[in-house]
Amino acid sequence: MKVIALIPAYNEEATIAKVILKTRKYVDKIIVCDDGSKDMTYDIAKSLGVEIIKNEKNYGKGYCLSELFKKALNEDADIVITLDADMQHDPDLIPVFINTLIEHNADVVIGSRFLNLTTKEMPGYRKFGNKILNVITNKKYTDSQCGFRAYRKEVLKDLIPSEMGYGVDSEILMKALDKNLKVIEIPINVHYNVPKPSKTNPIFHGLDVLFTILKRHSIRHPLILFGIPSFIFLLISIIFAILVIDYFNSTRQLPTNLLIISGISLIISVILATTGLLIFILVSLIREEIYK
Repeated sequence: MKVIALIPAYNEEATIAKVILKTRKYVDKIIVCDDGSKDMTYDIAKSLGVEIIKNEKNYGKGYCLSELFKKALNEDADIVITLDADMQHDPDLIPVFINTLIEHNADVVIGSRFLNLTTKEMPGYRKFGNKILNVITNKKYTDSQCGFRAYRKEVLKDLIPSEMGYGVDSEILMKALDKNLKVIEIPINVHYNVPKPSKTNPIFHGLDVLFTILKRHSIRHPLILFGIPSFIFLLISIIFAILVIDYFNSTRQLPTNLLIISGISLIISVILATTGLLIFILVSLIREEIYK
């Protein structure tokens, strides 16, 4: 079976050569997407003879994977591997991904840092953040944020991401689950003692992923996502309205503060309910057009 590796890279001159050389032992072709690097990443990758997609500026990991997926769909290959360019992912594990995909007849194989007992190397704040995001994305999987994955090439057309940032890994997993693809996790080791273990502030990274998940859920289940908080604010409005009536009956004076809280809660409730309903109608109309 023919295998290609897709590697998004941004300012990885210290590690890109090692990643390419180690990956080359296990795949038939490597495609690198240089995301507007300011260092020698592009020149080093080009000198090693791999195919390169060059972004004129830094768009984000999601944009890189989108371009790489589209490119891979036109390649003569059966299996696609994605991994990072900073050497956190060990290319020597690529055969494990390939064998798992084939032996289990899976569509997607995800590397999980939490199925391995050596996750103590992971910084504590990353463990905590990842566990929260895993629960929000899908409780079934232990590592929704790991980008070390293997795909059957034919499923990529259903997984092309729209997110430009770090929420892309969650988006791809949720799309795979929506399509009822067979997804399997395998334990992996990840090395954090690399020159550049993170390209962005962990808080911004986490928020980026969280907003992606919320946006995805707002499209899939708008009535639930907006309906529940709308109902809560409606209850708050009713409770404070009852307090206003009770206070007025007792004193013949209107409690302005309670009245304002009740009114604002009612307005928020109506806005949330209307938003959820509009999104539900729009998504339904789009789906009808797609499946005509």
